[in-house]
Amino acid sequence: MEFERLSGDLRDLRRRNQNLSLALGGLTGCLLVALLSIVLLLGSVRTVVVPPTLNKTFWVAGDKASGEYLEQMGSFIAWLVLDVTPSSIDWKKDMLLGYVEPAQHGALKSRQEVEAERLKRINAATAFSPQQLVASEASQSLVVRGRLRTLVNGHETANELKAYRIDFSHAGARMHIVGFKEVPYAVK
Repeated sequence: MEFERLSGDLRDLRRRNQNLSLALGGLTGCLLVALLSIVLLLGSVRTVVVPPTLNKTFWVAGDKASGEYLEQMGSFIAWLVLDVTPSSIDWKKDMLLGYVEPAQHGALKSRQEVEAERLKRINAATAFSPQQLVASEASQSLVVRGRLRTLVNGHETANELKAYRIDFSHAGARMHIVGFKEVPYAVK
């Protein structure tokens, strides 16, 4: 009697070992497939470039970006430079300098520091309302046209139509600002 019980227990253990061996083989197969997938992905590099806000679809290929990307980046940069108050200009300046091409960093930093000091001294604020964005994929630039409103001590001192040209470059899969300057407003 003990022999039959012992034989039954032995069969149950062999069946369990067989099921565990099958499970181990399946998990090993899955692990090999995952490892192969990782090895195949190591050779391909995909860089995702994202502007600060996403409103439209765009493309970036090599050192060129689509007009939609230039519009989104340009409107963000214009906001950083032209919509400022004495309390916001310092952090906007620091954020802007993160997007500036290294060769232009010193010049733009000095310009923004002088502007920050001037705004704080006269307690001025500027607000820019963009009305038109004209992107050039060939030159990787954007012209932003709109109305710049200037307030000194809470009183409006200027409300003019202005246009600014923002030049971009790509380096290290990142969009950099090469230049930001005022241009004639004329619509062509």
